[in-house]
Amino acid sequence: MSEARGTHDLGLSLFSEERQNIDIGQQIFCNSAVNMGNIVAVGFDMDYTLVQYKADTFESLAYDGTVKKLVRNLGYPKELLEWSFDWTYMVRGLVLDTKRGNILKMDRHKYVKLAYHGFRLLSKDEKVAAYGKTFIKYAFDGPDYAHIDTFFSLAEAYLYAQLVDFKDSNPEKFSEVKDYSRIYADVRSAVDMCHRDGTLKEMVAKDPKKYINEDNSIIPMLKMLKDSGHAVFLVTNSLWDYTNVVMNFLFGAHTIEGSSSLSLDWLQYFDFVITGRPSGKLINTDNGTPLAQVGGSAIELPDRIPNKHCKVFQGGNVSHLHKLLHVGSSSQAGGRCLLFLNLKERLGFSHPHGRLERNSNCSGMSEIRLRIKPITGSGPLSTYEDMDASEKEKLTAKLELLEGYRSRVRAAHQEAQRSFHQQFHPVWGQLMKAGYQNSRFAHQMERFACLYTSRVGNLGLYSPTKYYRPGENIMAHESNVLSL
Repeated sequence: MSEARGTHDLGLSLFSEERQNIDIGQQIFCNSAVNMGNIVAVGFDMDYTLVQYKADTFESLAYDGTVKKLVRNLGYPKELLEWSFDWTYMVRGLVLDTKRGNILKMDRHKYVKLAYHGFRLLSKDEKVAAYGKTFIKYAFDGPDYAHIDTFFSLAEAYLYAQLVDFKDSNPEKFSEVKDYSRIYADVRSAVDMCHRDGTLKEMVAKDPKKYINEDNSIIPMLKMLKDSGHAVFLVTNSLWDYTNVVMNFLFGAHTIEGSSSLSLDWLQYFDFVITGRPSGKLINTDNGTPLAQVGGSAIELPDRIPNKHCKVFQGGNVSHLHKLLHVGSSSQAGGRCLLFLNLKERLGFSHPHGRLERNSNCSGMSEIRLRIKPITGSGPLSTYEDMDASEKEKLTAKLELLEGYRSRVRAAHQEAQRSFHQQFHPVWGQLMKAGYQNSRFAHQMERFACLYTSRVGNLGLYSPTKYYRPGENIMAHESNVLSL
């Protein structure tokens, strides 16, 4: 029995060690239980899910287009055309205070941890004066606030910060109506113009390799899901022409020279594809020709589409989606969300050099703590008035010494914490944390993402019937008991 038990323990030990050595970029993390064996269908968005854009080129393209719209369409100074975009500066999870021209990072309790006016860091007094010392329920959700939660928002947030600084330095170049709120509204309007006129997507379509990361893990992952019996579909806001170009590149057609070279082979990996923005009707558009709506009579697809069971649609709503999946009404069909993040580069999830070294400020802080000693033998403070002048003087001196130590500890602690966070991002710190608390972005992830991972292809590294289970929720008093 002892030999068998020893072998079993060794096996568990080896298994545990193997799990710890899995690269973080390949792991799937679980917030809420998901049993893939019970999942009927797996749906994917295209932009920043199946398709990972290169931030340095794609976001710069969006930035440049927005600046041109501001100058040429909305009358902003021509100096803007000389500006450039630092794609590493902004992170997701920030909130724009468009009334004050501030950019905020807050924790899960809505306490503002960092605040910048444009690119100027607000002092503690300025921050407290504007947002208080504690969170305000339901704050930061009104019309005066904009949430930077997607990669698409990073360029507009950076441009807004530039405009705030420019307005403060050059007030004569802005009319009275161009306050901070109006400036943000103009930025949003310029961004919308860029998307409406198609200039951004035309540039991407001309040279996909410049703007899109190649990923050879996508096809094996999709094949595995389909072979395991899952329905697989794609839903994107992009229209069919752009979707077809991008998916051709992603699925291996890297020598695109106009629409004549495009193939429909990629459709074989999906049961159906829905393109375009949601609308009241879901129109079947295989081969570019409107065909039957959902629920209508079946129409055979053109022979040049490899998978005749695959249909391409435009528009629609969630009810149409459920009909296509044969899963009943929306009240009967549940769903799970998998969020894709670049854990290593975007989130500051791990230190860029592999591990975090002990900061010198931390050791200094420990030294201060060791030197603090409690005052003994002085009696309760209620007897202070009964002391003679000599005792009062000694007690006051000890109190001043302790207050000095406390100030030094607090300053050392704040500097150590600041230095620690700056190793993840020099401006905004660790994306998942605001001080010791989970950040607003991390809180959103916990609420809305059942699973999260660095790239969509990681699904192919796990069993298609895997049961993902989160770790046990531990309350503060339970963690103290477990540590004993």
